[in-house]
Amino acid sequence: MKKLISALCVFAMVFMFFSCEEEKSNTTNLKISLTDAPADYQEINIDIIGVEVIINDTKINLDATAGVYNLLDFVNGKDTVLVDQPVPPGTISQIRLILGENNTIKVNDEIIDLTTPSAQQSGLKLNVHADFEPAFAYEYTIDFDAAKSIVHTGNDKYILKPVLRVFTQAVSGAIKGIVDPAESKPLIYAISAANDTVSTSADTVSGNFAFLGMPEGLYDLEFEPGDTLFDEVTLDDVPVNIGEITVLDTIPIPLKP
Repeated sequence: MKKLISALCVFAMVFMFFSCEEEKSNTTNLKISLTDAPADYQEINIDIIGVEVIINDTKINLDATAGVYNLLDFVNGKDTVLVDQPVPPGTISQIRLILGENNTIKVNDEIIDLTTPSAQQSGLKLNVHADFEPAFAYEYTIDFDAAKSIVHTGNDKYILKPVLRVFTQAVSGAIKGIVDPAESKPLIYAISAANDTVSTSADTVSGNFAFLGMPEGLYDLEFEPGDTLFDEVTLDDVPVNIGEITVLDTIPIPLKP
């Protein structure tokens, strides 16, 4: 009975591992950052309570880092990450930045409320159109033009009328392949020129393996069989290009001499 329970536990762990790997290969990682252009104020504090995207005509509430952000902390190339998570692949058509009511500006050492027009209650909408491919990572940067977003009225009030733009890029590639035979059960390492190492395992039935979300560069792949009957294999200088999947020929894992 103990052996049966142990076997079931191992089976469950293997099933969960490959289920997670399959899930990763069917998602896209989305990162959204916030940056700003300089403005002639001491502070511009924006209350961000959420971020939404529309992918495949479906609204998705993202796990955003909510909080009050001083936009002037993120000028001259600085930014802050609002979202970094997997999302479904497909076509993204819109990003919405949801603001709360705690928006203020600091002028002459005085904190003044920023009035936000009611039309913005549904979120600041940024229309985009891009196709997200599975196994890649994408970054969006929201550029909040603070100087153009603040309207100073005649009665000494300040109104927030955000002027934003967004730009994106694919920031990773992927490697996919098959080992033969699958029964060799290799642990596979991808080693970059800087000696950064990531690892994965081949499916014990199909022999399929994948490295997802890989930075661009050349990698050495080392295959270390889990079955001691098989010999190790090394592939040198496997290229990873941004926005591309490097598909390898079937890698034979030989028996030891």
